Amino acid sequence: MSHRNPLPTVDIIIETDKGIVLIKRTNPPHGWAIPGGFIEYGESAEQAAQREAEEETGLHIEHIKQFHTYSDPDRDPRFHTISVVFSARAQGTPRPDSDAIDVGIFNENNLPDQIVFDHRKILDDFFKKRYNV
Repeated sequence: MSHRNPLPTVDIIIETDKGIVLIKRTNPPHGWAIPGGFIEYGESAEQAAQREAEEETGLHIEHIKQFHTYSDPDRDPRFHTISVVFSARAQGTPRPDSDAIDVGIFNENNLPDQIVFDHRKILDDFFKKRYNV
């Protein structure tokens, strides 16, 4: 009997002095996303968050805090994933790296139109919690 399990992932809401860092994805689904990816065997979710943030934005993140876990089976059109979402701070200028063709800094009033996965919901939840709405 084989089991099909959801895939564990992380997403990292990276705050800078100018706003939230989003990446424009190289691979499908195309669009803007919160930096993140799959947790590799042998690493913790926190280690995966550090690695993915650096791989995709070139930023070293600090003050990492777990924000929420998202597990809707339809959150990713490719697979059933469960994402541990973190918030973190970073300084410096982000640059696109692996899996990213562009990087941008946004705030809740100028988010791009094409945000993939359930990342718009995650960002909406983040901004609501930040302002205690």
